[in-house]
Amino acid sequence: MKLFNSIAAKLGKIESIFGLVIYVKPQLENLVQTPIPTKHGEFILHYYSNTLDDKEHVALVKGDVAGKENVPVRIHSECFTGDVLGSRRCDCGEQLDMALQMIDKAGFGILIYLRQEGRGIGLLKKLQAYNLQDQGMDTVDANIHLGHLADEREYSIAALMLENLNVKSVELITNNPKKIEELEKLGINVVGRIPVEAVAHDDNVGYLKTKAKKMAHMLFESKK
Repeated sequence: MKLFNSIAAKLGKIESIFGLVIYVKPQLENLVQTPIPTKHGEFILHYYSNTLDDKEHVALVKGDVAGKENVPVRIHSECFTGDVLGSRRCDCGEQLDMALQMIDKAGFGILIYLRQEGRGIGLLKKLQAYNLQDQGMDTVDANIHLGHLADEREYSIAALMLENLNVKSVELITNNPKKIEELEKLGINVVGRIPVEAVAHDDNVGYLKTKAKKMAHMLFESKK
């Protein structure tokens, strides 16, 4: 009930019937589960449908997580350029690979893959933002110039997926304190953070420094 109330309040999903305002409970269904062998071992891929959007969100699950505490969880937002093409402009592909390694080493855990490309602005706008960055803007200013927020990602679906998988508490694989805060608002018991810091290089160091300075990501802390 806490999770439902949090999501309903956050998304404003309401209907009016005979003058009464009621919350509409979002629905999520785990439609398919299938084994996926990877270089990090075998996972079970869970395919979800939902009533909040029409996107194909999935979860890669390793081991038995139902009813478990301190489950390593990575909530990874889609990055076509980094995850698929191996782009060096960001650290997304490296974070995805590192998270799967961490889960494999732990022997259990979850990687939730959310379809919210470009911090929620979509692939087209992200590529336009890249061009603006090449003209001198940073990743935050480019998004704002295009009429978007610096970060438009939303984690209600992820919270519902964790509830569906019956996870009791999580150790979140992230450098982003806002992600922890948002999940806690949605009723997820986040008991710890696991850093996932990729190596900075010439192609992504400006991007990473902007995330640390303007978005409070916990990066470069060992060098302070």
